[in-house]
Amino acid sequence: MWVSPEAHSTPLSFNLRQQHIPAVIPSRIPPAQGSRGQAARMNLMLSPHLSLSVTPACGIDPSVLRPHCAAEDRLRRWRPLRQGIDASLVSQIDADRIYTVLSGSWQISTRRTYGAGLLLFHTYCDRKVPPVPEAQRAPIHAPLLLDFLTACAGVYAGSSVKNYAYGLRAWHTVHALTWSVDEVQLQAALSAAEKLAPPSSRREKRAPVTVDYLVLLAPHFDLSAPLDAAVFACLTTVFWSLSRLGEFVVPGVDSFDPLRHIKAGDVTQGSVSRFGLMVTSFAIPSTKVAPVNGETVQWSRQEGPADPDAAFRNHMEVNRPNPQDHLFSWRNSRGVLTPLSRYSFMRRVGSAVSKAGVPRLQGHGLRIGGVLEFLLRGVPFDVVKEMGRWSSNAFSIYLRKHADILAPYIQDAPLLEPFTRVAMPPGPSARS
Repeated sequence: MWVSPEAHSTPLSFNLRQQHIPAVIPSRIPPAQGSRGQAARMNLMLSPHLSLSVTPACGIDPSVLRPHCAAEDRLRRWRPLRQGIDASLVSQIDADRIYTVLSGSWQISTRRTYGAGLLLFHTYCDRKVPPVPEAQRAPIHAPLLLDFLTACAGVYAGSSVKNYAYGLRAWHTVHALTWSVDEVQLQAALSAAEKLAPPSSRREKRAPVTVDYLVLLAPHFDLSAPLDAAVFACLTTVFWSLSRLGEFVVPGVDSFDPLRHIKAGDVTQGSVSRFGLMVTSFAIPSTKVAPVNGETVQWSRQEGPADPDAAFRNHMEVNRPNPQDHLFSWRNSRGVLTPLSRYSFMRRVGSAVSKAGVPRLQGHGLRIGGVLEFLLRGVPFDVVKEMGRWSSNAFSIYLRKHADILAPYIQDAPLLEPFTRVAMPPGPSARS
């Protein structure tokens, strides 16, 4: 799935008075994991006739412009030969502050993706014969960009090529350089890259998780064990709140940030509305579409083993996270609270999946499954849209992809009412 160039970031946590970035020359930027595969791909990009037995290093050549740093820092720390702010008009300290603030316009995950694209671009430029001069890399002109993107076509997934292009554009934005590439040519190249993507790059379709699926998994979690209690509570919460998995887990156990990640103190439980209905609400501090103000999601008690309320209460009793701890922290063998990482979550769920003999779970399948469950219960389309926090009808793609939703319409005698009234998006006249 490609990362939108308009995706914005979490609240800035940069030092706005950061000094000029030091010129650190590493021996070589180390290759990423899977470097043999990357080298083979680079060979294909550089020449379709190049022998695949030749495996140039995937690391870029040493340069004072590209210090060794994390992928998410490359947009800012990897400098073009010339930056866009005139040194005669603004001091270097002020210019550095401007570049740093501009780099905060994207989420960390987006910056990480774009940083991977920058690595590939500079590696490609270094390996060209002759190498592409630094002055031609930024501001980039259409011939070089199209050369790079068309070399990627047929080697990488179309979504990856999009990210490489938008990453280069973001790099220009961060360093205040003009992006002068013709949009028609750019979109033509990206469209071709999508069509030429190798079959191996295409992800398998994400099957929706169902309530029955969760019920089959439930017996394979020991809810008295801290990790199992946290994982099953997180699993049911993500499903019933129609959330993204990344909103309830952390990228790594050392990456928990109380300003961005949900904490135990961000949960409220109680009755709402004149009907006194019980609802549990989760105030997520920062999300993909609301990085500054965050968003709130909810669920209510459900019948059966997949009940999120029972799983959540069990987790809180077993792990006892404090208000400032990550919500789904679990106590390790030493009794120390550990934020629930995506890796730990997927690994533990994967073990349960194997024991239950059901298809492998994919993170986004939880959100898709929650949507389908509520639609099939007859919850109106607009209500499900609001529950899932969609600002457009983009998620109506689920209606087209899943036979459960389309089944009433494709019968010999279509069952259009009351299904159409509650499950299908309203037409233009209904919204006006």
